[in-house]
Amino acid sequence: MPIIESTFATLALWAVIGYVLGSIPFGMVLARVMNLGNLRDIGSGNIGATNVLRTGNKTAAALTLLLDAGKGAAALLLARALTGAEDAAQLAGLAAMFGHCYPVWLGFRGGKGVATFLGLLLALHWPVGIAACIAWLVGAGISRISSMGALVAAAASTFFMMFLGKPDALFLGVILTLLIFWRHRANISRIRAGTEPKIGQKSG
Repeated sequence: MPIIESTFATLALWAVIGYVLGSIPFGMVLARVMNLGNLRDIGSGNIGATNVLRTGNKTAAALTLLLDAGKGAAALLLARALTGAEDAAQLAGLAAMFGHCYPVWLGFRGGKGVATFLGLLLALHWPVGIAACIAWLVGAGISRISSMGALVAAAASTFFMMFLGKPDALFLGVILTLLIFWRHRANISRIRAGTEPKIGQKSG
């Protein structure tokens, strides 16, 4: 398949489209529609599926997970389908990730990006996405800490790209990994201190 390089205008357009898609706060929208309260006042105050689950509504949490993953995948797949250019597709996916983490509508206070990250990887190259999901399951399963699963999946993702047929996405992978670690810096501190909540344990 020939490599198609996008113009600056095309890249800029898909960066904006990706950001807007990624910035849709599905967790907050679902919590409001389903009368679950304000997520900012619940648990960690995060807008992602893990915090939605703390409302006690598993359906809302599952929908948030799927929609947050789907927006990262949608941005990448739309750009790839409409431009035929992998650089535009990867940029759109990256912009969606930043949109989720730093949505302008919420004062740039968004989620930690794990679901969007995994959905993006599945759309980027499904073997890489599947491997990252398995890495999350292994990391979270062994440690019983959700954030540990995210960190393991992020750290392993660039290696998966190298060995599972997507080396052209290494730069994207490095940025995504750094962003996941940055968004989880408080979790990392708690993991080191032994105070990070286990899966199924309520956070303070």
